[in-house]
Amino acid sequence: MKKRLLLLLLILVMALPGPLGAKDKKFILMASTIGPIDAGIVGVLEAGFEKDTGIRVRHVGAGTGAALNIARKCNIDLVMVHAKALEEKFISEGYGTQRIPLMYNDFVIVGPVNDPAGIKGMKTAKEALKKIADTGVLFITRGDKSGTHIAEVDLWKAAGIKPSGPWYMTYEKGAEGNAPTLRFTDQKGAYTVIDRATVLAMKKDIKIEILVAGDEALLNRISLIPVNPQKCPQANLKESMIFVKWLTDPKKGQKVIQTFGVKEYGNPMFFPDSIQWRKSQGIN
Repeated sequence: MKKRLLLLLLILVMALPGPLGAKDKKFILMASTIGPIDAGIVGVLEAGFEKDTGIRVRHVGAGTGAALNIARKCNIDLVMVHAKALEEKFISEGYGTQRIPLMYNDFVIVGPVNDPAGIKGMKTAKEALKKIADTGVLFITRGDKSGTHIAEVDLWKAAGIKPSGPWYMTYEKGAEGNAPTLRFTDQKGAYTVIDRATVLAMKKDIKIEILVAGDEALLNRISLIPVNPQKCPQANLKESMIFVKWLTDPKKGQKVIQTFGVKEYGNPMFFPDSIQWRKSQGIN
């Protein structure tokens, strides 16, 4: 309990613009993968939910593996993550109640405009990664067991490649998220696999560009997992499920997701993916 209170205090001090809030306020603590935080959608969803319900949500950002480990310490109530295998393991261990689809975007392969590997316009990530490996041009990996890193590793496996050597560089601050990794990749004039939302959010600040996209293998699905109070008795399942219901409602959270980024970039940064949304659209 002491650790949970300390984490709550840290999140409040970092995230609240004013006083720590009245004693009658209800709180949900969430560990979220960093990409949606950097894109800004997590804050928008939290603010919309609080406006509708009066329940305050505060988050801590970490790669998916680290976010799930925070939850294993029973310090938070809910996780927002994007690595299916890790999520299923977390649930099988009894720490999560269920895996709930929320939204998706996609990963893309970015690189320098002059494209020394010659991958621009390739239809699959597999052929693009093979070309990068064959040419030995610099590729940056987060290397931190985050959802993004795991997705990248899976793509290399699908291509039948075990990347190694001086051309395959681990960014030492990769655990800080996709935005710093993309900035570092840009500085190096290198290639990487990253989520589209981060590229859109930073496109005015970087020179590298999206070279390969649209492959089904690059889809990036983001899920919610409430922490199981049977494993973590202090977990706030009641308010967490109210938040989950709001997030997955086609007229509430899913509507926010559908329109987020359209005004700024001309296209949404994420796409609704809840079961309720799919049903409302006649999608199985």
